[in-house]
Amino acid sequence: MIVDEELFTSELAKTCMMGPNSFRIIDELLQDTKIKEGLRVLDLGCGRGLTSIYLAKKYDVTVFATDLWITATENYERFKSLGLEDRIIPIHADAHNLPFADGYFDIVVSVDAYHYFGTEDGYLHKYLLPLMKADGLLFIGIPGLKQEFNDGVPKELEPYWQSDMNFHTCEWWANHLTQEKSLVILGCSQLACMKKAWNDWLACENEYAVEDRAMMKAEGGKYFNIVGVKAKKCL
Repeated sequence: MIVDEELFTSELAKTCMMGPNSFRIIDELLQDTKIKEGLRVLDLGCGRGLTSIYLAKKYDVTVFATDLWITATENYERFKSLGLEDRIIPIHADAHNLPFADGYFDIVVSVDAYHYFGTEDGYLHKYLLPLMKADGLLFIGIPGLKQEFNDGVPKELEPYWQSDMNFHTCEWWANHLTQEKSLVILGCSQLACMKKAWNDWLACENEYAVEDRAMMKAEGGKYFNIVGVKAKKCL
């Protein structure tokens, strides 16, 4: 796979996005990371499988594309149409009930999903780290904030804000994740693709994208970012 603007704005991206363009997010998230062929990767909260497709085609790894909202059958048909049915295994599962063996995965990736379940204390220790091999890598890319809303949600965002959005800063996520002593943060920062990833989403005709247009206009580049985390499991 040639990773370029053509991929980011492809018909596949337009029809399968469920939020800020995950092709752009995973591409930046995995920059400067060497991934060997044949590794097992858990793509947690894969949605319609854009990140799984990226991983399988670019790195020739085996991806377990796991999502609660999109059925395994729908994703399987998509992967099969791209000739990737032997490299991407579609799974329909809740993030709190993952049907995998302990120590099974070399890498866990979660793009635009981890904030829905990973803010709860103990989630990482109870549900995710056991599935990773020693020295396994964890990559998270999620919508976030430049600064915490310690004085309440800004007035211009109040009409759009929902209590379960779980947007937080890089610092919040670094502190939250390192409560688990078996995880080492290798990097936690704002991703440079934020504006383009959001613009790609807002330009598509998904009903939720249309709804988000007013929110992002009100936000005006003042509050939101995309948080990128790279971490490693340690013994």
